Amino acid sequence: MHEIRRRELSDVEALKALAHPLRQRLLTRLQHRGAATSAILAAEFGEDRGATSYHLRQLARYGFIEQDTARSSGRRKYWRSVPLDLRLPRGLQAEAEVAAREVGRQWQHRAEAELAAFRAGEDAYGAFGDAAMTSLGGTTLTAEELAGFTEEYIALLSRWRRDPDEAPPEARHITVVFHAFPTPDQEETT
Repeated sequence: MHEIRRRELSDVEALKALAHPLRQRLLTRLQHRGAATSAILAAEFGEDRGATSYHLRQLARYGFIEQDTARSSGRRKYWRSVPLDLRLPRGLQAEAEVAAREVGRQWQHRAEAELAAFRAGEDAYGAFGDAAMTSLGGTTLTAEELAGFTEEYIALLSRWRRDPDEAPPEARHITVVFHAFPTPDQEETT
């Protein structure tokens, strides 16, 4: 297992690199299924191999992925995701804020699409479907306690993190969505 490093995404160039839809798809693929070459990814996504290679290099340039040197040889480069706790901070400069909102929008869209796909075929997941859970709860906290709660949640998730290449054959990627925010007043939600 690799240590997960916390990364506040405040650099406008890194945010813009991550906001590109194909790069998001490539990064997600590497996170979910493990290392791959640009040729493998180009075939999977129906993209040009040169363009895919370029986008992988951009993700690597900003530290989201890295070359898997143990698998790579010669010109055949395998890429893998870097284990990161990616966070979108608030209060960014205008251009960075726009890019951060786009990244957040893509993350939310992906989570919603994955949940909808799971719900549409829930019975086909067998034991995984039985073990899956959706929960809605809440509590009353101070801002400081909310920050502590969030850190404890991230620590819990980090303890359970495993690279796809290190997982047993029966394991599959699990999507975990976490939102912790002040509940809007009733008037604000109607």
